[in-house]
Amino acid sequence: MGNVRTKDIKRAAFQLKEAYKDKFSGGFEKNKDAVKELGLIENKRMRNRVVGYLTRAMKRPE
Repeated sequence: MGNVRTKDIKRAAFQLKEAYKDKFSGGFEKNKDAVKELGLIENKRMRNRVVGYLTRAMKRPE
């Protein structure tokens, strides 16, 4: 079974995906550095959860 993500994490990931689509690629580490560079999410745990969900969302076909 997979991890359960809250609405806050999903909402933040989709907002980042829409606003900064060209900054994110398929890799977790690159995405994490991009979010850290933007400085939008200060909390480390929240940032990692959002980036993890964002990475999976970028790999999915739309």
